[in-house]
Amino acid sequence: MPVPVISVAQMREWEKASWAAGRSESEVIAHVGRIVAQRAARMTRAGDLVLVLAGKGHNGDDARRAAENLSGCRVHLLEVADPGGDLASLVAALEQKPRLIIDGLFGIGLDRPLDEHWIKFIKQVNDATATVLAIDVPSGLNAETGQPEGAAIRAAVTLTLGAPKHGLLAQSAWEFVGRLEVAPDIGLVPCPHESELMWMMPEDFRGFPPPRSSAGHKGDFGRLAIVAGSLGYHGAAVLAARGSQRAQPGLITLYALETVYHAIAPQLQAVMVSIWPPAQKLPSNYTSILVGPGLAAENVPDELQMATRHVWRDSQAPVIVDASALDWLPIAHIARTPVRVITPHPGEAARLLRTTVQQVQSNRVGTLREISRRLGNCWVVLKGQQTLIGRDVGTIYVNSSGNAHLAQGGSGDVLAGYLAGLLAQPHLQSNPAKTISYGVWQHGATADRLTETRRNWVVEDLVENIGSVDADDGTGSADD
Repeated sequence: MPVPVISVAQMREWEKASWAAGRSESEVIAHVGRIVAQRAARMTRAGDLVLVLAGKGHNGDDARRAAENLSGCRVHLLEVADPGGDLASLVAALEQKPRLIIDGLFGIGLDRPLDEHWIKFIKQVNDATATVLAIDVPSGLNAETGQPEGAAIRAAVTLTLGAPKHGLLAQSAWEFVGRLEVAPDIGLVPCPHESELMWMMPEDFRGFPPPRSSAGHKGDFGRLAIVAGSLGYHGAAVLAARGSQRAQPGLITLYALETVYHAIAPQLQAVMVSIWPPAQKLPSNYTSILVGPGLAAENVPDELQMATRHVWRDSQAPVIVDASALDWLPIAHIARTPVRVITPHPGEAARLLRTTVQQVQSNRVGTLREISRRLGNCWVVLKGQQTLIGRDVGTIYVNSSGNAHLAQGGSGDVLAGYLAGLLAQPHLQSNPAKTISYGVWQHGATADRLTETRRNWVVEDLVENIGSVDADDGTGSADD
């Protein structure tokens, strides 16, 4: 099940309910220590030095128990009670060049500015070259607001406990949190809280997509139409088509402008390529339609822009719109209830709302809700750090996979194609929330898998591998 994003106060209530039900704080701390140690083991090699920073509170207790469970590494546990007096010990420990630092100085209870000694201590950690694994929250970061209290540890990975806290998703927190991962089962009772924001876990997609019938044929898995590619941007059409192939719909037809048809057609084999027919409508037998990749506005005829608006309003099939085509959509309610999906990045979202990227990023949930409302309650995939998937009303899902190596031209084209390929399949259309969320998660999980093996991978590697990550071995969670 997805995990709710909660407040610090709700986390405290959850803990109190667990103690009242007979759960033991010491058992939970021991459990957390094992989970943290296992995550640390994935970030180190045999013989590496791990520096464990343990503060006075329960966060420090978690760190101490993690240190006890680390095996195969050299462990230096530094108890920090007085940051001024312990600074020299920190400097000496950092001179030993630890491979990993486990941050257990402060937990989610910090809500006051740090004094100059703590600020200096944290700066010393940040100036080191070691990778940092933060327990629950980077020390110094306010887990409710996402703002540093004078200074905060810059973690590569933050392993938050039980559920994500609101502040960890704030734009102001991103540079400190690094990769946010969740350890949902730490020994507490089931979470008693609900939230409009739900953090997706890899196990949410176990067994998805469901196995195909052995008697199935290509007619059972849908027909996808892609309208993409213009002069200078034909590669986006090819990437979208190849991305859609990895979702394995039955048939795919790519419609390209005549100016780029001869550049696109030789690069595709199983995908049928046709010239966009400006005087005709698309055939009505498509089960999904994607419009947008590589359609630069200055190269697109008015007829195509008008056709996009008609398809958005009138088609009974799922319609996915990306890139420049987002600007052509009508701001109107859709009377029927077909699936409609848009995939803006923050710049495109800002353009749709006539605002700034900074305003979008500072209120990503509000941005998603408003765009969806204006475009008839469509599904919005608001890309970026912790991609959001949702509509004007209902649950918004927060993607847990992906990394900064996705910030390459063409990555979004692959995602749009992959989503369209999934939604073309009739058996995946009944639950669009799960299908769209899976597509976004698989896109990010593929990038994570590629990054584990080679950091110089390119988008062509992404399109070659998307769809191959199994939810049972995906990234984005931590288990004991």
